[in-house]
Amino acid sequence: MSLTHLIYRNLKKNLKNYYLYVFALIFSVALYFAFVTLQYDPALDEMKGSVKGAAGLRAASVLLIAIVAIFLLYANTIFIKRRSKEIGLFQLIGLTKGKIFGILSSENLILYFGSLLIGIFVGFSCSRLLLMILFQVIGVDAEASLRFSLQALVQTIVVFAAIYLLIMLMNFLFIRRQTILSLFRVTSSTENVYRKLPLSEVVIGVLGIGLVLYGYRISSELFGGKYTEMRELFQAMILILASVILGTYLFYKGSVSFIFNLVRKAKGGYLSLNEVLSLSSIMFRMKSNALLLTIITTVSALAIGLLSLSYISYYSTESSAKQSVPNHFSLLDPVDVEAFEQALNQAGIATRETRRQVLTMKADVSQIFGSLMELEDVKEITLAVLDEREVVGVELEAGKGKFAGSSNAMEQFAGLKDRGDVILSGRTKVMQVAVIETMKDAVVSMPFSLGMPSLIVDHSDFERLVQDADPELQPRYPIYFGIDVQNPDLLKQANQIFEDMGLDQQPDSRSQYQIIMDQKGNMGLIMFIVGFLGLTFLITSGCILYFKQMGEGEEEKPSYTILRKLGFTPGNLLQGIQFKQLFNFGIPLAVGLSHSYFAVRSGWFLFGTELWTPMILVMLIYTVLYSIFGLLSVLFYKRVIKESL
Repeated sequence: MSLTHLIYRNLKKNLKNYYLYVFALIFSVALYFAFVTLQYDPALDEMKGSVKGAAGLRAASVLLIAIVAIFLLYANTIFIKRRSKEIGLFQLIGLTKGKIFGILSSENLILYFGSLLIGIFVGFSCSRLLLMILFQVIGVDAEASLRFSLQALVQTIVVFAAIYLLIMLMNFLFIRRQTILSLFRVTSSTENVYRKLPLSEVVIGVLGIGLVLYGYRISSELFGGKYTEMRELFQAMILILASVILGTYLFYKGSVSFIFNLVRKAKGGYLSLNEVLSLSSIMFRMKSNALLLTIITTVSALAIGLLSLSYISYYSTESSAKQSVPNHFSLLDPVDVEAFEQALNQAGIATRETRRQVLTMKADVSQIFGSLMELEDVKEITLAVLDEREVVGVELEAGKGKFAGSSNAMEQFAGLKDRGDVILSGRTKVMQVAVIETMKDAVVSMPFSLGMPSLIVDHSDFERLVQDADPELQPRYPIYFGIDVQNPDLLKQANQIFEDMGLDQQPDSRSQYQIIMDQKGNMGLIMFIVGFLGLTFLITSGCILYFKQMGEGEEEKPSYTILRKLGFTPGNLLQGIQFKQLFNFGIPLAVGLSHSYFAVRSGWFLFGTELWTPMILVMLIYTVLYSIFGLLSVLFYKRVIKESL
């Protein structure tokens, strides 16, 4: 038999084990080539606005290289160890280590570069679709065309050729260091099997759970006003990372075994077949994979958390813009207001004008603001005060007031309460106003509110404040002008007129539409990049766990043979395997989701106004995609059980 024929037979024999590896490689190459193609696409340079698409994609491509390289090197380590007996047999029949390395290199060359070519073709085919998705997400009105980039092709080939050389170096060192005897022991020595639960492991298990819960508790207090200095905040973040990551490692090292051992003791040691195939296997396997599972869980939590935060910002663009500009357009100078309304009328765009007189008053808010006043040791700030009659839907009694334009971040950082007394100071008098409600909707734009909530008071109280107001505190233009376009379909056209008149260059003029488009552009690009990086890691980590299950399935095949001979049906065995895969994939997923939830929950208000819908949607998508690999593992075990007898 020639070496060429031997390579062909080995490749054909092992193809069923390599199919998911080939799929992941094709997917990685396609995604990388598509990213690099977008990076060199002239359409990104022609975008109007401040979106730096090429720079963001270039940074993403570097991270993508790191993820793919680590995955391919780790996957190669698994497969080379699984073929250790085959390598030992080659040495027994007289093949030198050099020829064995040549056989493996030839097989890898065919699989690797065959997948590389297919991946480049798929990436090129999908690059236009990705560009269309990117334009849709960031709200850019540009044509996405299919372009082949020679620079992207060369860069992709160079990157993956370098990864291939690293894989070959790893295989060469592995073959060179192993003896014939050790090659037949590699597979059995890759997993450490423990048969006894020592006291130290109980301590590790309890400590792991305690560290994770301790990190969660600190994260819940992170932005609640407890940490008032940047140094304290930074130290708290480091402590959270250290306790959660170390706790996760100890959780896999001892907590899982400890919990399942309690279950086994509760049953008096009498376990059903399903429990033997699931609980017992996980108790002894998961601890040996503790480091790998910790890395997968941590990066999964990071990917879910970043994607959730970016989607929260993207999802909240409209509500965030309304807190800055309550109307479609906000102007200060009456001359600009008249000119803009006249231009809109000439264009056939019907508008609705809002006018509100704004007073600027010194206010003692120490009774309604908590942590902010304590932090800065300030009892008096400047507030915008408005008349109830100029705000639709607000009716107040004398001495009562409402705050408008609050935010989640203000409630967390400043300790803004729903109720409390505010003392307004004029030239000669002071007035106490009891705030009875705090509303999220703003009533004036940022130049008037100065980033603080606006106080709405009773009409009679407002008239008294006007008489006693300090002229030096009043703004140059005391009237807030808000302009709304009655037909939302004409808002884009109205915004174009706003820009053509140069009103967007005025420091205190605001366009709600432009704010939304800018935020969607920035956060949409981040969400696009984080989403695809997260998808890449999900595919690669899912494949790694699947490869581990393939190895465990082959090792446990003799046990399935014995059970089949004892009369257990494939259906009986498959039920236990399903429970096993539920734990194998479900535990890292559940821990990763828990980590990401507490990370997002601690600071989501810094990114937007909506939490649950974006976060739950991201978690559901991640869970569904991750579950596919658990299903594939069950199907693989089904085939192993079928072939065991």
